[in-house]
Amino acid sequence: MPRLTRLTPDTAVGASRDLLADLASRHGRLGDMVSTMAHSPAVLGGYLQLSRAMGRAKLDRGTSERISIAVQTRQGCGLCLEAHVGAARARGVDEAEIERARAGTSADPAIAAIIALALQIHREPTSITDEQVDALRRHGYSDREIADVVGVVALNILTGAFNLLAGLTPLTPLTPLTPGSDTGA
Repeated sequence: MPRLTRLTPDTAVGASRDLLADLASRHGRLGDMVSTMAHSPAVLGGYLQLSRAMGRAKLDRGTSERISIAVQTRQGCGLCLEAHVGAARARGVDEAEIERARAGTSADPAIAAIIALALQIHREPTSITDEQVDALRRHGYSDREIADVVGVVALNILTGAFNLLAGLTPLTPLTPLTPGSDTGA
């Protein structure tokens, strides 16, 4: 059950109202996370900026989704995990690879290595070694792609922690933009 109330462009104030109105005009509906994040315009604005920035990341989206699955499996956010599994499927990642990502690995040694780095960034970034970064380069990753992993992990920590705090679950429906409208799941 949600712990924080969802806001709409009509119930939010100040910068949050503007951010929600912009999102609603572009997307037609608001997800529970952004509707609830609107209690803090700093958190909502930061999330939106980081999310947009990571949309321009060099790291392959299928790989990024596997990283997100691995991080969210450990963090425990069912809402995020469900979203990233769906996004991975949409990118053509098969069920066996999704299960491997949940376990923190991949059948592809290069992807397994970048997932391992992401999990280290998540739990113990001080343990990352020069040899590990050099191995990623030998797998063909650029410095930009390696750096992008920090952004992917940070975005997952933010969204997962927020959803867990707010009590948001995969079963919570989207917020209708107009009273009485039904937006579905």
